[in-house]
Amino acid sequence: MLSKSLKFGVAATRNLVKQTQGPHIRGLSTPCNKNKLDPVQESLLAEPCILVDESDNIIGQASKRECHELLADGTSPLHRAFSLFIFNEKGELLLQQRSDSKITFPSMWTNTCCSHPLMQGDEPDGVTGVKLAAQRRTTIELGIPESQLNVNKMQYLTRILYNAPSDGAWGEHELDYILFLKGNVTTALNSEEVQATEWIARQHFPEFISSIQASGAKLTPWFSLISRHLLPKWWKNLDRINEFEDHKTIHKFN
Repeated sequence: MLSKSLKFGVAATRNLVKQTQGPHIRGLSTPCNKNKLDPVQESLLAEPCILVDESDNIIGQASKRECHELLADGTSPLHRAFSLFIFNEKGELLLQQRSDSKITFPSMWTNTCCSHPLMQGDEPDGVTGVKLAAQRRTTIELGIPESQLNVNKMQYLTRILYNAPSDGAWGEHELDYILFLKGNVTTALNSEEVQATEWIARQHFPEFISSIQASGAKLTPWFSLISRHLLPKWWKNLDRINEFEDHKTIHKFN
């Protein structure tokens, strides 16, 4: 459990729920029983995700279940996703800890919101559609009002491609759009999705990550990749983040 005495230089919105340590932490090392899925999470498995090739061309659609069940070779279909990072007026980043009932990477810490645009409405429409999906899911997960999630103020940065198993049954294989949003927001957590949040200042981020790892908890694989390879430069230059917009590059971490 993260020590409540740790100070990260923020007036944190700290909705922490006690973390279970030791062998009960679910994640990469603990198989998930498909027959005992959380009913709310299981109901979301019918959502239509957007299948893409490695150049991000749409090639079809498949259910969320089909996109996240591992095939015999240990892979799963490549589909489009997004990762939203919200920073307040102090430049602090809002992180979330995923709920214990999430099918993939439960209990892990990650960026503000990460999910999928769906093959519905305008969400398949490239960057514009991904921003709409980010607005929709961030409201569902964190209870942030849509009025505080202006898609016109979301900054698209780049895309990453990665493949990561969650356990023996489920995994992620995503072409992930990275979005930044600057502004103060209010949260009302959906406990089916998120169990805790934390505002973290850039200078205290390494300490926070060390504290998480010391507690026995983990970071999601996409957030770990972004944090190591891309986030430091972006965060350091938050006031001119638009200069890093890149529609050509897909960073491949396979």
